[in-house]
Amino acid sequence: METQQSCKLRFSFKNATIVLCLFNLVTALFLLQGFFSSPRSPPNHPNSVQLRCMKESEEIRRAMQPLELIRRVREIEQELYAEPETVQQTVTKQTAAVDLSNRLTTLRDFSDPASQKALEEWRKRKMERARKRELGRNATAAS
Repeated sequence: METQQSCKLRFSFKNATIVLCLFNLVTALFLLQGFFSSPRSPPNHPNSVQLRCMKESEEIRRAMQPLELIRRVREIEQELYAEPETVQQTVTKQTAAVDLSNRLTTLRDFSDPASQKALEEWRKRKMERARKRELGRNATAAS
């Protein structure tokens, strides 16, 4: 019986509370020490190996950019805006206009007056549309 009473006295609530408080105090001291002590290498600041790797990756990324292609595309865009109509385009347009007028004159010889009138109206509408398109192109090229 005495052994049962001695066990009861050793594991009382009072003793368990004291042990638990001491354990909490030691844990808190370890946490505070870890919080206030400075780490050897801070995780926010990369070390020299990481810096070198970052610089190398940045150089590789820059080397992979098609700079020559980008430059050439910009040149082509500037050429398009600076010179919208080249000599070859004007020559082909003039030859097409001459060819169309030749066709119109040959058609006049073989057709009756009603179809000639319709053909003339069509030609006028076509020329008017071409003028409007040309004015629209010139307006966009100027801006």
